[in-house]
This record gives sequence, C-alpha cells and structure tokens, in this order.
Amino acid sequence: MTAPGAPSDPRTVGSIVGMSLLQQTLIVMPAFNESAVVGDVVREVQAALPGATVLVVNDGSADDTAAVARRAGATVLDLPFNLGVGGAMRAGFKYAVANGFRYAVQVDSDGQHDPSGVPQILDALQRKDVVIGARFAGVGDYETRGPRRWAMVVLASVVSRIAGTKLTDTTSGFRGAGPRALELFAEHYPAEYLGDTVESLVLAARAGCSIEQIPVAMRVRAGGTPSHAPFKAMIYLGRAAMALVVALWRPRLSLRTVEVPGS
Repeated sequence: MTAPGAPSDPRTVGSIVGMSLLQQTLIVMPAFNESAVVGDVVREVQAALPGATVLVVNDGSADDTAAVARRAGATVLDLPFNLGVGGAMRAGFKYAVANGFRYAVQVDSDGQHDPSGVPQILDALQRKDVVIGARFAGVGDYETRGPRRWAMVVLASVVSRIAGTKLTDTTSGFRGAGPRALELFAEHYPAEYLGDTVESLVLAARAGCSIEQIPVAMRVRAGGTPSHAPFKAMIYLGRAAMALVVALWRPRLSLRTVEVPGS
C-alpha cells in the first residue's frame, strides 16, 4: 500500500528506499543569503522526499533566508554569524545526532542539487558510511575548466588512494552520511575552506569509514551567493592543496559506533 502523498511510480523514492528510511533521514541545507530561491528548493525537496525532515541551517544570512525557509515548511537552525559551509554542516550533523536521525544528506539551498538523487545516496548508505553524488562519473554535462578542474583531478587522485576506492569528484557537496560517519562529523566536521569536502573525506577514510561515489547530474544554481567566484580560480588551486595537507596533518580519529553498513 502506498503511503498518503507518496509517489506511486515504482521507479520513484518509495520503491527505492521506502518511507521508513526517509523518516530516518535529515536533509541538511546550509544557506547563506538564499532568500530568492530557498523556499522553492525546500518545497521541491519535500515533494520529492516525503517523510524526510528538511533542516535549513541559516548561516548568518543578512536577508530573509530564515523566514522564507520557515514559510516553506522547513525547520530552521539560525547561526549567529557566518561560519561557512563546513560550520553550517557540523551544526546540521549535531542536530541530526541529537534528534535521533540515522542518515543526513546535504542538499544545497541554491537549487544545484536535484533531490531525486537522494534515494540513490540513501540506498548506497546501506553498504557504505559516506556516499558522494559525483558530477564527473558519467551522468550529466557539468563541466569545470582551468586551474579549478586541474585541482579537482589532483585532489580526486590523492583522496582515492587514501580512501581505497576510485573517486572522481571529491569537492561535491551533494553527499550523505550514515550512522558511523554522522557521529564522527557531528564532533569533527572541518569548517575550513574546502574542509567540508576534501578534508572531511580524508578524515572519514582515516577513521575507518567506507566511502563510495554514485553518478549524479548537477543543475545550474538558481540564485544566491556563490561560495567562490570565477576570478578566484587560481587561489582555489593553492587552497585545495593546503586543505589536503591539513587533512593529512590532523591526528587520526576513531569511530565510536561499531555498526558497519551492510553487516
């Protein structure tokens, strides 16, 4: 029997992961000055993922992001000032652990991440601790050129070796965390520039988390303030290298939760 409001098409979310799995999932949306689009994104996520809880982490926005998100039906966590994506995500992970969620999936509030890809991430989280929605894995036509792309290739190669699996998009923010990674990230998720992507993967891998990527298609951002403008592409290369160095320099952490996905 299909739950009220759930999609009936066998290819949709209900048949892939089930309503019970979605009810254990927190969708974390870090948001900084996204009032123009966050309401539409929240409503899209709610329609695509019935049963999941949507948490918008208002990262010190100067506009009406928080009010718009609340009107759209999201739970809103207000940060007193801007911490960046990493700080906002750590707050989201803490909220997930404190409120008993088993999974957390990051969906950007600018509309780039298609929530229809979340069920595939949750499905993969049944066998892995961290799952990345990868832009350069054979799906979609997302492209990045120049120094930024070169940095991504180098980072992917190095992090793949550390994680023991092939990764092509280590800077994708469209990703999910299972119970072991969720507990780890709630306490130690990096807040530095690129730490929320590259460093967090290195941290998780060195702690013993298993990592997998699945192919996803990304969309053009619908609005808001981009995290790094095109003219900063050359700076990106240096910062990416620094993020990797910092990640490898940090002490190796241990997992407190012993349950292994798929066991």
